[in-house]
Amino acid sequence: MSDIFLGADVGGTKTHALVANGSGRVLGFGEAGPGNPDNVGYDGLLDVLNDSVEMALDRAGASLSQIQGAGFGIGGFDWPSQRDALLAVVRRMGLTCPVEIANDAIIGLLAGAREGWGVAVVAGTGCNCWGWDRDHRVGRVTGLGWEMGEAAGAAELVEEAIRAVSRGWSLRGPKTLLAERFVEHCGAQNVEDLLSGLSSRRYTLGPDTALLIFRIAEEGDEAARATIGWAGTELGNLALGVIRQLRIGGEAFEVVLVGSLFDGGSMLIDPMRTSILAEAPLARLVRLTAPPVAGGVLLGMQAARLDESGVREALIRSVAGLLDSQHRGPGVVA
Repeated sequence: MSDIFLGADVGGTKTHALVANGSGRVLGFGEAGPGNPDNVGYDGLLDVLNDSVEMALDRAGASLSQIQGAGFGIGGFDWPSQRDALLAVVRRMGLTCPVEIANDAIIGLLAGAREGWGVAVVAGTGCNCWGWDRDHRVGRVTGLGWEMGEAAGAAELVEEAIRAVSRGWSLRGPKTLLAERFVEHCGAQNVEDLLSGLSSRRYTLGPDTALLIFRIAEEGDEAARATIGWAGTELGNLALGVIRQLRIGGEAFEVVLVGSLFDGGSMLIDPMRTSILAEAPLARLVRLTAPPVAGGVLLGMQAARLDESGVREALIRSVAGLLDSQHRGPGVVA
């Protein structure tokens, strides 16, 4: 078997591993449970890496010793001070090849940006933003959400919508259909009971409520639309911070949109685009539609000093064929 490369995407809900050869042909895929070390610890991280990689290698008919380079995108890897400890965990797998680790947003960037650099904005349950310039100099936010003034994933979007309901109830803002729908969703008696129940935790509105907010906005509710617009502007602000750090505002580059919240479409993406283009007019927003773990393989190729640029498209096509027809290469967001 020719040289093979390993990529892994370690997140808060699942872990994916992918094995491919030097031509970009996918040989095996594996999956396991959550691996963010903030949640499962270092031993838990090692367990899911071993499980997912063993599955991918078994399906590829390959062994750990054949891997020539490995790249790991690890959710929870937010600070340089964590690097040595996380590398030590990865090395406990028994790898002898060159290895690189990065925040999981970076492998999303590698999977989505045709030139392998730019900015990745993540908006799922939470939010994050990292970027590379041409020389792989890093720009980033903390990834800690509201605590550090960073928004907005689905959780923050829902919290902002609750504030809109509260403002409407107390006559500090306009009435909104959000109030009626949230009452129905929670089984509350009325808006006052809803707000009382939310404050006492009798009722909860989790991140999945974001889908309801988008549906209400599509019905024309101004407060819901304003809430989504707020989220888009906040996500644009995350990107702008990284763009300023990297000093790439005058260059042409891609902003890769990673995560399910972007399924909300133009109501979220348009204000984000407006915010970004005000300072980076040549930036181009693209939606990540390939699995981020493909970026882990590309990171592994970089670790082995292989020029991965020529195999990126082949890898993306091969992943699409292996996993699901809906995983296509990135396209410009309309």
